[in-house]
Amino acid sequence: MKISDNLLNNYLNDIIGKKYVFSTVLRVETGDGSFTWEGSRGEMKQNSKYFIASVTKLYVTAIIMSLIEEQKLCLDDKITKYLPSNYFENIHILKGVDYSNDITIKHLVSNTSGLPDYFNHSAFSSLLQGNDDSWNIERTIRNIKNIKPNFTPGKKGKVAYSDTNYQLLGKIIEIVTGKNINKVFEQYIFDNLGLSNSYVYHNISDNEPVAFYYKKKKLWLPKYMASISCEGGIVSTAHEVMIFLKEFFNGHFFPKDKIKSLKKWNLILPPPGLFYYGVGLEKFPTPRIITFTKPINEIIGFWGQTGSFAWYNSDTDLYFSGTTNQVNGSGHSAVGNAIIKIIKSVL
Repeated sequence: MKISDNLLNNYLNDIIGKKYVFSTVLRVETGDGSFTWEGSRGEMKQNSKYFIASVTKLYVTAIIMSLIEEQKLCLDDKITKYLPSNYFENIHILKGVDYSNDITIKHLVSNTSGLPDYFNHSAFSSLLQGNDDSWNIERTIRNIKNIKPNFTPGKKGKVAYSDTNYQLLGKIIEIVTGKNINKVFEQYIFDNLGLSNSYVYHNISDNEPVAFYYKKKKLWLPKYMASISCEGGIVSTAHEVMIFLKEFFNGHFFPKDKIKSLKKWNLILPPPGLFYYGVGLEKFPTPRIITFTKPINEIIGFWGQTGSFAWYNSDTDLYFSGTTNQVNGSGHSAVGNAIIKIIKSVL
């Protein structure tokens, strides 16, 4: 397979030409490695480090599935099996009924727990104003106890994106492994794959990652980014995200045939956007109106709030990684359009 440099550069120019997108990097590879292309614009270079934001959650899926293979946990395990009582007591009370003891690991990783999202409810607006602050799990739990849950855990057809779920997963992973979550990421992913430019952001003096924006406003939030290891704290490069992405879908962390079990799709409505959520895996819509002549089966992977992305299309065996470093959604739409056009160009 060969995709012309001119075509890819045109799509990259379309992304950087989107209003409020001041920096971007895009990497495209075939599964067999016979074709690789990477380009950058604006404030980014091809080897620039950036916050991968919620793409981090795909790394969490890899760890959870690895721990399942090691028989250290099961998706259907109740979170009460692992967490101390102060982490789960009274966190899910709906219409006077306490469902806290019914939440499972699968509910957390599939965003079907019904737990409210501390980020959109409480943290997001303050962070957009530049108020940098730490959000550890203890603060999150205190916060969500004052917010009505979305639905009962595992209610059929219901899903609600919640960073709260992943903070709880991070604590469970630490308890199961007996290690700090940053060390777990190192052991299971960074060191495992030889990713020397990937790490969990933890040093608030570290200014190496490219800053992201909300519209015209540059946001530099080191205290917050250092506090969200599991829901969005990884720093990486487009190249190293690509390495992880290909290994994720090719059986490095768990048997490849188990990918099918993660495709339990529920439609997520804004916020944070319009896409499908499975078990630690996302799929973005490919409407027939734009893919009518060349239908696309599926594009699966993960979005990040900062415009970061990691996607795979099985029709073409193409992988995509990179970022736009823009929080307001304009970068997401530009990247989504570019990915669809690239896939259609080779179908």
